Amino acid sequence: MSDETKFETYISINNDKFVICVIEKSSSNILFKEEEIYDDDKELSDLDKLDIFLEKNIFKIEKVLKDFIQDVFIILKSKKFFPIGVSIKRENHNDFIYQKNLIHPLNDLKNLCQFNYKDKKIIHMIIEKYCINNKDYTILPKNLKCDNFTLDIKFDCLPNKLVQDYEYILKKYHIFLNQVLNANYIKQFKDKSHQSIFITASLIVSGRNNNEVLLVNKIARNKGFFEKFFDFFS
Repeated sequence: MSDETKFETYISINNDKFVICVIEKSSSNILFKEEEIYDDDKELSDLDKLDIFLEKNIFKIEKVLKDFIQDVFIILKSKKFFPIGVSIKRENHNDFIYQKNLIHPLNDLKNLCQFNYKDKKIIHMIIEKYCINNKDYTILPKNLKCDNFTLDIKFDCLPNKLVQDYEYILKKYHIFLNQVLNANYIKQFKDKSHQSIFITASLIVSGRNNNEVLLVNKIARNKGFFEKFFDFFS
């Protein structure tokens, strides 16, 4: 997505229901939304259904927007998500602990996950707990010294083949797959005003969860600390 792109495009895939939604970045207004259910098409694969759905809607959306869709986020509800929980402990020599102290242990864990699960793609990487001076924290505390610290990390993964299949279908329409998002994870952040899952997803990819390490593609936009870090090491 270039700096000039004024909108984000999301595709929700939930069993046989497909929804595409375009959101204006500056206002979070929904510019276009269309959905379709293919429950009668039992002979079609999920990828076939996605292909048909895109064929019906992409050019229609681009005509409304008077612009091309360059990339999309897929919000996926699927039993194929594979959670992996890992922990790592590091010495800190009674010094203050800052985000920069987490760079190397987080990178080590990411590399370890990728090495041990070569057939999986990391979708979300979330710091679930910080253990500092034998005390647990859900967020990184400020102005705290410690001899050592432990990070509990959760990886949400999908089969590489599934992600590659999505990329292949989108490529037919000259669209790049920006990121896949776990629908169940996104729903945890919906507010009580029945906020659209697409608006919530937009907030998540912008860094709403401070404990998520944003493993996104190299895109020119304002980035959080961890996102810049993983661009550097990827």
